[in-house]
Amino acid sequence: MGTGIGTSPALYTQVHEPDGGTSLRPVLVLHGFASSTELNWESTGWITALTGAGRRVLAVDLPGHGRSEAPREREHYSPSRIRARLLDLLAEAGVRPLTEDDPSSGVDVVGYSLGSRLAWELGAAAPDLVHRMVLGGPGAGDPLADFDLDGARQFLADGTPLADPVSADLLRMAQLVPSNNLEALLTLIEAIKDEPFRPESAVPSMRLLLVAGEQDELAVTAPDLAALNGQADLLLLPGRRHANAVTSRAFKNAAIEFLDVQPLA
Repeated sequence: MGTGIGTSPALYTQVHEPDGGTSLRPVLVLHGFASSTELNWESTGWITALTGAGRRVLAVDLPGHGRSEAPREREHYSPSRIRARLLDLLAEAGVRPLTEDDPSSGVDVVGYSLGSRLAWELGAAAPDLVHRMVLGGPGAGDPLADFDLDGARQFLADGTPLADPVSADLLRMAQLVPSNNLEALLTLIEAIKDEPFRPESAVPSMRLLLVAGEQDELAVTAPDLAALNGQADLLLLPGRRHANAVTSRAFKNAAIEFLDVQPLA
């Protein structure tokens, strides 16, 4: 059961506590585009698995997603603004800088898709806070920055098909959730176009686990991220695609094993 710890014009965050308390560092989970904490992490069993492993889970709904507000102003959706708010929320949750031999210091991060992009930049910006990261469905490209906004708005207005298949798939995914605020999601895309993902410009220095479905076309460049980091493990999930890799038990088990490291390493 989660309890809210903070709201802002952009983000809503919950804490999920393990039974019996914990002396381990918390885990921040960041969901993907057009998803939410509930869809990405709760209904798929991730929060239960992490709290069952003795982890306190900080779960964030991104702007315009889930239980978060959907402000009109584009600046609330910029990756740099989201990153700053995440750092504020970690401070509000009592996360302390990493300390040698203190297994409760700092935070581990698990991201999926857009959440992996945000995690990559967060880890690069806060190496004193982030211990290890698990990035699911990651890629060195930026399909949201390349998204056909004009085509999407035309489709929503009169049904004209989108010519770009990736944009069409992303819009279809957004429409699958009836509660999604499509205008907010398009505003998020506008903000991401202003700040496209450039992974080589700021590379996280901590150990990473990169996980992707073998059939995930959005994550074919995951090895490029691994090469940039230089100390990343890469796990490919047979038969999985971008939409269903997050439900994999093998993914959960590998993530929990990877994060179950007490010393700073």
